[in-house]
Amino acid sequence: MYGKVGFTDERGEETEFYIIEETKINNKSYLLVTDTDDEEAEEAEAYILKDISEEESEESVYTMVDEEAELSYVSKIFSELLDDVNIE
Repeated sequence: MYGKVGFTDERGEETEFYIIEETKINNKSYLLVTDTDDEEAEEAEAYILKDISEEESEESVYTMVDEEAELSYVSKIFSELLDDVNIE
């Protein structure tokens, strides 16, 4: 794990996620995150976040990837990066 990232949803609720992996695709950064820090948890919820901040911005702004085609494509990339992780 790489550490934690804070995420504020549309309702203004803040959640901390634990970063499992990160990658860059087409000049966009993606994070694979989970809501638990237990690396052995087999049923942990995993999410993919995409950096939507401006290039010159000092602070990253992430959004949940929820578009089906993008989610499928990025999930496959993370699955290849993490051979022992099953992403559904």
